[in-house]
Amino acid sequence: MASVLKRAGFVASWFVPYGVHVLRRWRKDRAALPADIARLVKANRELKDRHLGERCFILGNGPSARNIDLSKLKGETVISVSNGYLFPGYAEFAPKYHCVPQITYGLMTEEDTVAWFNEMHEGLARNAEVFLSTNEAALVESRHLFPGRKIHYLNLGKGFDKWPTEGLPDISKAVPVVYSVPIMTLMVAMYLGFKEIALLGIDHDQFRVSTYNYAFELKAQKGKDITQKKDRTSNQSLYDEFRGLFRLWQQYRGLSTIAQIHGIGIFNSTPGGELDEFPRKNFADWFSDSKN
Repeated sequence: MASVLKRAGFVASWFVPYGVHVLRRWRKDRAALPADIARLVKANRELKDRHLGERCFILGNGPSARNIDLSKLKGETVISVSNGYLFPGYAEFAPKYHCVPQITYGLMTEEDTVAWFNEMHEGLARNAEVFLSTNEAALVESRHLFPGRKIHYLNLGKGFDKWPTEGLPDISKAVPVVYSVPIMTLMVAMYLGFKEIALLGIDHDQFRVSTYNYAFELKAQKGKDITQKKDRTSNQSLYDEFRGLFRLWQQYRGLSTIAQIHGIGIFNSTPGGELDEFPRKNFADWFSDSKN
């Protein structure tokens, strides 16, 4: 499968700072997938407005999350991402959903991905549902990964210029390739019908602090980040990094605009970080008496 997913000459996009990294990869032969992509994504229709009017917390993997009392998330609907199952106390608040965007195969081989997915399966709550890219559907199916777990697939296949401007993202159809996993997670949360969405641990400050850091130590994915040197500093030029940040911020702004049109409140409750496209809300305020 790895040979199918590689293309002869790919255009570098931007690399995700927390976990899985993004390249705009075009597959020459989509028919190589044993499952039909359209059928896989149409199955997401059952998720539409499942949590209509509710609130959720999207937990990123940035080091700022160490400064949050995550135990307060117990009983809340939480969506974790990538290696988030490595958080200390993760089982206590047991996220209901877990998102992983399209995987870049380079240092990360097919066997590495199998090992990572197996580690992930063991770390997630038993009833947690996983969202993956359709790129990984064949691998999951052929290697019998995530046994007994509900898996949903997103066709992250549209070009950036196809980004919607008004309508809610429809994950039962093709949606844009994401430049960071929180973009994927926000699309999922909006489709599920959440009315209020809190962002935690989404720092996006690597361009300022010069290193890629996490709230925990990586295991299966340790040393597999093609964008980092051994000391966790970036191996990209500032031009490429800022170009990627511009595209990422463009996606955040697009989702912010859509959310405002549809009366969805997205709040940045990360203590610190550089993301400035959403209003700030203190994490503790979500649990004040007036909000209970």
